[in-house]
Amino acid sequence: MAPAISHLLFADDSFLFCRATLAEAHKLKEILLCYENASGQALNFGKSAIAFSRNSAPNIKNAISTCLGVTKNIGSSNYLGLPSMIGCNKKSIFNYIKDRIWKKCQSWSAKSLSRAGKEVLIKYVAQAIPSYCMGAFLIPSSLNDEIEKIMNSFYWGSKKSGQRGINWMRWEKLSRHKTQGGLGFRNMEAFNLSMLGKQGWKLLIDPNSLLTRILKAKYFPRKGFLEAGIGHNPSFTWRSIWSSQNLVKLGYRWKIGDGLMLGHHLGFGHYQLSNLPPFRHQT
Repeated sequence: MAPAISHLLFADDSFLFCRATLAEAHKLKEILLCYENASGQALNFGKSAIAFSRNSAPNIKNAISTCLGVTKNIGSSNYLGLPSMIGCNKKSIFNYIKDRIWKKCQSWSAKSLSRAGKEVLIKYVAQAIPSYCMGAFLIPSSLNDEIEKIMNSFYWGSKKSGQRGINWMRWEKLSRHKTQGGLGFRNMEAFNLSMLGKQGWKLLIDPNSLLTRILKAKYFPRKGFLEAGIGHNPSFTWRSIWSSQNLVKLGYRWKIGDGLMLGHHLGFGHYQLSNLPPFRHQT
């Protein structure tokens, strides 16, 4: 059974959840007014936003918005650097990542940089921009290809004019390890899956977390994460984490133990678990 969630708090922001009924909207407004009178802190409804489920009737939406005094919709704006709502056109939603990388590369192109300097900027600045977003969402492959083309063009661009030079090597070869003849650049799609694999691994080792309990109750109530299916009409968050399932299976194995402390390693991080039963999974 999924845990009931009435609110989520982060820093000075609060998310409040209720049913889309006028009675619960009045009760929520009453609680907020009680908080104002007790704390002396007034809520700024002008900066507040509201979101409804798809099956909410238009008249109910208008009535609740009027009751709470909130007219702004959450929409597709970003919150904490991530999109608040994910629509059908994933590429347009995450296109801001490509724009940020393109602006960075454009500002660097005006400078006279060596190949080594460009390598450092790409590895430690440009490729770090999408890391935060890739830890939660699966970026479209076409967008990853465009990002790699931008970085490839910057790397082979002329040092003086900033124009594109001759691409002496494809990005697929540049992204290989240096021992294999490449330069160690990231394969953006593979890096995206590895970041999502960390989230999938957390679903395995931390069954009591709030995220695990919610996803398990909805998508795999009688199974484990590795046996879970995509489900009917899944959220984009679950679809993204589920896409790393095969990757997690590659590093997952069973090992007979003696109940002592065992080290768990999956390529994503190192975990120590103590007081394990005689038979427990280990990677």
